[in-house]
Amino acid sequence: MRILVVNVNTTASVTEAIAASARAVAAPGTEIVGLTPRFGAESVEGNLESYLAAVGVADAVARYDGPFDAVIQAGYGEHGREGLQEMLDVPVVDITEAAATTAQYLGHRYSVVTTLDRTVPLIEDRLLLAGLDRRCASVRASGLPVLELERDPDRAIAAIVAQSRLAVEHDHAEVICLGCGGMAGLEDKVRAETGVPVVDGVPAAVTVAESLVRLGLSTSKVRTYAAPRTKRVTGFPLQWGDESR
Repeated sequence: MRILVVNVNTTASVTEAIAASARAVAAPGTEIVGLTPRFGAESVEGNLESYLAAVGVADAVARYDGPFDAVIQAGYGEHGREGLQEMLDVPVVDITEAAATTAQYLGHRYSVVTTLDRTVPLIEDRLLLAGLDRRCASVRASGLPVLELERDPDRAIAAIVAQSRLAVEHDHAEVICLGCGGMAGLEDKVRAETGVPVVDGVPAAVTVAESLVRLGLSTSKVRTYAAPRTKRVTGFPLQWGDESR
């Protein structure tokens, strides 16, 4: 089984960290391929960057030269998962939804701890659209940008832990979801400081994707996610349809 794990930003070191986190939980025989979009923002922390990421991710997948069995979209919030589902005939798993779904098996209510405050509405909207908002106690921001996770990891971890504690103590969350693909690998540290289960969306998405492939299941194509109609697209870098695979 081969799973493509696509970073939503163009920072290669973030892709490497995400892929390493995915490989750590992948079953024997599962190959993880990390992809970095060839265009887009170095970090995704707003609506415009998110819309650009949706195109960059689709382009990266369409240009991948080889077979694959599933795709993981490794960005928290809204990055065009539905477009990938139209384009592909294999399962597509978004880490936002994978983390929230997993969290609901582990406790009554969960909270998401993310990066900047401006990303909170994007995550709230994604959870609402996916029908996963009712058991979300809160979405909290650490106040640090995505790339700060690499530049100053100690400061980043302290901020994430502080907001996670507040989510547990004040919002009554029983599970914490790490709300950024760049937070991959921080689960143990946050769990040790809060005493609650901590879900990273990347490994959660890997296990979901593997299960769907083993069950022989993929996206329904009868209506909402039917393949895009063949038509002329002017001046756009991405091709879809038979040519994209």
